[in-house]
Order: sequence, then C-alpha cells, then structure tokens
Amino acid sequence: MRSVAIDIGNTGTKYGIFSEEGALVRQGYFEGQDQLPEELLNQAFAHAIVASVAQSTQPIQQRLSVTGKLVELTAQTALPVSNRYKTPQTLGVDRIAGAVGASYLFPNRNCLVFDAGTCITHDFIDSEGCYQGGGISPGLTMKFKALHTFTQRLPLVQRTGDAFPLTGQTTEESIRSGVLAGTVAELNGFIQAYTEKAADLVVILCGGDAGFFESNLKGRIFVIPELVLIGLHRILTHNV
Repeated sequence: MRSVAIDIGNTGTKYGIFSEEGALVRQGYFEGQDQLPEELLNQAFAHAIVASVAQSTQPIQQRLSVTGKLVELTAQTALPVSNRYKTPQTLGVDRIAGAVGASYLFPNRNCLVFDAGTCITHDFIDSEGCYQGGGISPGLTMKFKALHTFTQRLPLVQRTGDAFPLTGQTTEESIRSGVLAGTVAELNGFIQAYTEKAADLVVILCGGDAGFFESNLKGRIFVIPELVLIGLHRILTHNV
C-alpha cells in the first residue's frame, strides 16, 4: 500500500505519493486546504506525513484515509539525522526535511541545500549526518515587492525570464540587477564559503526559483525539485 508526504508551504501545498518500496510515483501541487486532489481523497494510504511552515495541518489530516501511522512533523518528531540547531522548535519543517533528503540521497557527503521559494534558505548537513543549521533571506519576489513597498517612487518590477544586466541603465534594469545579480552573488558567496569549510561539498537546489539559479550559479549544482518530499518520506519511514 502506498504512503503520502504532504508539504504545506507559504503559497501552496505539494504532495508526493510513494510506493511500498519507497519510490516517488506521483507528485502534485494545490492551493487551499479545501482543494485536495481526488487522488488524495479517493484512496487509503498505509502511512502519511504532513508538514507545514504556516497553517494548521488538521484540515488535511482529517480528510486523509490512513490505515497505519499519520505523522505531523514537529520539533518532537524523531529524525534519521542528528539535529544541532539550538532552537529546534523554531526550525522550519521544510528546512529539516530538505536536509534529511539531501543526506539520504548523498550519504556520507557534506551537503549544502538551497530552497529558493518565498524565502531563500540555505542549510548545511555534514558527512556524518549532522544538521548544523543555515540561513534565511528574502526570495526574489519578496525583494522586488519590498523595493516597491518601502520606497516612494521605485516601481514594482516583475521577473521576466532569467536574463539580467550587470549594470542597469534604467531604474527597472537597476532593480533587476540589484535583485537578480545581487542574489546570484549572494548564493555564489555561500557556495564558496562552504566549499572552503567542507571538503567534497554537494550543492543542491530546490524550490520554485531553482531553475533560475541553476543557470546562473557557478560550479556543479544538483536540482532536485522533490527534495523536501523525499526528506519527508524518509522521516516517515524512520517513524513507522
């Protein structure tokens, strides 16, 4: 019987359906907890895990049919990695799930995970399976909106395509340079710093803006959109 992992984010919800052998066989996305896809409502699952960075998970939990264990990922949930975060109760569940997924896919490797969504997070898990922490900064859309919202005259610029000027020659180009080129430089700086700190570093990207960074960051990058779902399923397996 299949299992399901559900990741409730700031802007929408992702889900992954896993086979009995642990393979990800279906995944999808929906908005609003009252809009559960039919494939989640019309079958019973052996086990399930639900994680949320914002909303309550109860509406979804109540609508799932689970014959075995239903896990809500919290700071008290047992993990297959060691968590060195000083305030685990404040750690985003998507961050720890991404780190678990990276450690599972790249065992005995130092992993740096960037999740480029509403926020851009980076998380480091070492080759011994110890999650060390990371950082949080505004995502691309948030940066564009902040420049418009907190100034009197700067326009709201939309990200159209992946190209950006290094030297902006209009106000719109200057904003695109500052946000896009600036954030690329930010991530390249983190990669360089962690490369100097951790040998044999694996850099992994996920999140809605992962494609933009894949084409603009230096070095070898693994883009794994389903990383958080894989990590959630690994945590579920650890708790069954």
